[in-house]
Amino acid sequence: MYPASLLLRLLGSQYKTSVRFCKLGSVPRISEEQRARLRDQILEAARRCFARYGYEGATVKRLERESGRSRGAIFNYFGSKDDIFLELVERDQERLGRIWLEQGFEAALRAIVEEDPAWLGVYLEAGRRLRTDAQFREGRLAAGAEIRERLSAWIVAAQADGRLRDDVSPETMGTLLGVLLDGLAVRSAVGVPPADSESLIGLIADVIRASPRRPGHRARGSRAPGRRSAGSR
Repeated sequence: MYPASLLLRLLGSQYKTSVRFCKLGSVPRISEEQRARLRDQILEAARRCFARYGYEGATVKRLERESGRSRGAIFNYFGSKDDIFLELVERDQERLGRIWLEQGFEAALRAIVEEDPAWLGVYLEAGRRLRTDAQFREGRLAAGAEIRERLSAWIVAAQADGRLRDDVSPETMGTLLGVLLDGLAVRSAVGVPPADSESLIGLIADVIRASPRRPGHRARGSRAPGRRSAGSR
């Protein structure tokens, strides 16, 4: 018979070995591609929750139910619910801005009309938080500075080469384009999309596009021929 002390040592070493194997086997390795796919799945599930319940109503329990993932799995990829919402807003802003810059403003309008209702729901919720949440507003203004600068440069270039009318300042034109984009998004999000979106987009294009130059037309800020400035008299 083995001494009791030896039996205990043998049993203890077997127990430690089995625990070590269990621990190794309980954490399956997944590739970066799989991690990215799971992350995207959680984001899209969260998008549906935010669109359906609003930011405050999209509780962690609802996120768990919609995504089919546990709280631990969700927050393994994201630090907080706010991080999830911010990433959705940033992705959407970047995507819409890229369409505008690469394909033109009319393409951005068309993308709004064709968007999934959940995308539009997050767009509306972000707008609400811009109005009611000072911290969120300050963060978004800072984060969106680069894309705003790029869009402003696009407007200046479009006015210079005739794609946009130049009888208003770039700032005024930028405000008009933003109002048109937001207005179309709101109407589509609340279930009142345009009956004929292509006709509407065509009409908007006619309003913002530069018209053929009429005789005597002067671009904004130019002087009439032969007219001297006060300083040259």
